[in-house]
Amino acid sequence: MDTKRYAQLSAMMFLQFFVWGAWFVTLGTYLAGLGFSGAEIGTAYLTNNIGAIISPFFIGLVADRYFNAEKVMAALHLLGGAVLFYVSDLATTSAIIIGLLVYNACYMPTLALVNSVAFNQMAEPDAEFPRVRVWGTLGWIVAGLAITYGLTSTGSNVEATDLPMKMAAAASILLGLMSLTLPATPPGKAGQKASLGEILGLDALALLKDRSFAIFAASSLLISIPLAFYYAFTNLYLNELGIEGVAAKMSLGQVSEVGFMVLMPFFFRRLGVKWMLFAGMLAWVVRYGFFATAATDATVGLLLAGILLHGVCYDFFFVTGQIYVDRKADKKIRASAQGFITLITYGVGLAIGSSIAGQVVDHFTVDGAREWAAIWWVPAGFAAIVLALFTLLFREEKDTAGA
Repeated sequence: MDTKRYAQLSAMMFLQFFVWGAWFVTLGTYLAGLGFSGAEIGTAYLTNNIGAIISPFFIGLVADRYFNAEKVMAALHLLGGAVLFYVSDLATTSAIIIGLLVYNACYMPTLALVNSVAFNQMAEPDAEFPRVRVWGTLGWIVAGLAITYGLTSTGSNVEATDLPMKMAAAASILLGLMSLTLPATPPGKAGQKASLGEILGLDALALLKDRSFAIFAASSLLISIPLAFYYAFTNLYLNELGIEGVAAKMSLGQVSEVGFMVLMPFFFRRLGVKWMLFAGMLAWVVRYGFFATAATDATVGLLLAGILLHGVCYDFFFVTGQIYVDRKADKKIRASAQGFITLITYGVGLAIGSSIAGQVVDHFTVDGAREWAAIWWVPAGFAAIVLALFTLLFREEKDTAGA
């Protein structure tokens, strides 16, 4: 890949995740300031998961068959940016949630589209894609730093204002315009009939006959439920503890993600699939335990340790899981298998988690004060149960053990 193409694709990936990181991290704090309950905040985050469920239909029925990926991406980001800017000025609960649902229906399909555009330009994806994808993580990090150090708001915490959403909207429109200049990526399945099983990854259901894969799939879905607590309520939690520069501090989780991604081959060779997945799930238990323990006296060290565990939480479980699926699935259904796991984790699992998290937060809110220690012990306990069941039931085959 030449320098120009690398620069284009890297800028595309940077803006793609800058947009997501700019509004997603601080949304809970902003909505709490508007008077949203915990359940309503959970519902707002649920719109992101619904977008993830809708995405395969849109990609499979439209983008893969009728239009160039870069043109679809341009239209979605331009429309999404306009919608998000409009939502940032709304004040009523129902209007904001409906607006976020429309926005996420625009944004979530673009996660697959940026990968399609990138892969279409690569002669050696295994070597070239990581160099491009890392710019997405950097975009998320820069979004957090920009909120903390770049935005200003007179007399108020900027994370509780609409400015992060407006920044995300502006970046989305910029990416939409930039997408019009990206290399052409024609639809890969033009003229082919769409299969529901193919679109949803249901062709991979045959893999569930394998006991270990079924245990892995169930664990993936279940561990995504406590994951929703972190995404929806960590920013609000840290702000209510009085921690300064929360968005910037939370971006340390993505710094950790990059670091552990580099270290993954080292650990993979020594631990294998089962114990990599075990370490990833254990990190969720430990992270929430840190958060619960730190709630009484705002212990910054424990809070930062919990954030820095993100690299283990995400890389060791989700990235290892993608590798495991790649090895278990026949080449003919490999894409369907990856799509199926994405659907049950980022779609179904996180959707259930977003709903439950809001209910738990409301349950432990007394006279307007949230009992954060009790709140965080709930996902910690849930993750511990999933970890125990996985450890007892999952058996690693020799052909998937090594790196």
